[in-house]
Amino acid sequence: MRERLGLPARGIYSLAVVVWLMMWQRLDGRGSLAAAVQQVVQGALGDLLPAEKRVREQRVSSNTGALSRARKRLPQKAVEETCDQIFTHLTEPVEATTLVKKLFLLDGSSIRLAHTAALIEAYPLGSNQHGEAHWPVIRVLMAHHLGSGLATRPCWGPMHGDQAVSEQGLTEQILDRLPTGAALMADRNFAVFSVGWAAQQHGNGVLFRITDERARKIAGQVPPPAGRECHLEWRPSRDDRRAHPELPADAVVRGRLIVAHVEGEDGKRLKLCLFTTLGEPREMLVGLYGRRWHIELDIRSLKQTLGMHSLNAKTPAMVEKELLLAIAGYNLVRSVQMAAAKQANLEPRRLSFSRVQAVVMTALPRIAALTDAAEWEAEYQRVLGWAAQGKLPNRTRRRSYPRAVWGQGGGFPKRKCKAPASANDQEGAK
Repeated sequence: MRERLGLPARGIYSLAVVVWLMMWQRLDGRGSLAAAVQQVVQGALGDLLPAEKRVREQRVSSNTGALSRARKRLPQKAVEETCDQIFTHLTEPVEATTLVKKLFLLDGSSIRLAHTAALIEAYPLGSNQHGEAHWPVIRVLMAHHLGSGLATRPCWGPMHGDQAVSEQGLTEQILDRLPTGAALMADRNFAVFSVGWAAQQHGNGVLFRITDERARKIAGQVPPPAGRECHLEWRPSRDDRRAHPELPADAVVRGRLIVAHVEGEDGKRLKLCLFTTLGEPREMLVGLYGRRWHIELDIRSLKQTLGMHSLNAKTPAMVEKELLLAIAGYNLVRSVQMAAAKQANLEPRRLSFSRVQAVVMTALPRIAALTDAAEWEAEYQRVLGWAAQGKLPNRTRRRSYPRAVWGQGGGFPKRKCKAPASANDQEGAK
């Protein structure tokens, strides 16, 4: 990649070193620039470091300026290709022989950015009846593999302003990044004609939850009873054509409308309407949709465990680099989780992501220092054994407490004491 992009081979902070250090900073959680530089100063990167004179003589500076400049010079194209190549390489062993192995979960989220002029211009501030917000926010769309949790390169855009993007619009962009033959599973926010049509044009099947009102409209006001299904032709409405004038006159999405009763969290029966273009049995699809919640847990791992609820970059270019390399680092941890689960004869999602991440980050310094292939493989097998111990508990019962929203918390009281007197006032009093 370096040769193809015409990047120089000289210097300590090469393409490989900068890419890895940016991933390491995100995986470490609190990895600062100074801590990343110490990885180079103390030789913790092993053979990844170039054979430069200062490296051999252990005279690398502890100042962060060189790494900061190298991060800014890092081409956007290199970051995108790194994220794509890691995802493609890790999904190759996952043969799409079953529906679970070809289903991808779709969901959107938001990330808070720093308050800088460049970011506010690219991602305008939101506002409400109380005034304008302080932090710019971006809308991000994620696509995660149902079986392994691996994530594709996400799509994003402004959440507010004239150029604001929707999750449905971002879906049409992310379809090009999915493997051939992939299928999509999402909640009712994505169950609109434009998304179903775009998926059909890309050769992707869909399994969407759909609202009762939309189910009645596309089924001709007579949806099937619970426990039944019907074949139908979903055609765009007048509003769909107004929002998407590029739709052809004969646009249609053919599929099935499935209606089922499922047990809710409180034990009550709920009506579930699904629209799908897949050919699997009704009972299998209803059971699979129960696993849609996995993407909520994946996004929680990204935003809480990896600290991606907010990004500290000051420019749009650095925001993109941090976001994409965070996804690349997340996928690397998932790869260890997949290998450990395979050895332990478990599904990858039966292991805790945070536990596997802790194992990986603790073992990295030792693995990076190994140069013998046999020793490296032996250490890697021990890492997989430790990762396999992070099995999540079997939750056979429902939670013993109801779901509720946390309180807003208390505020500090306003200070009412007088300001301290100045030096002149004190002298006059004397």
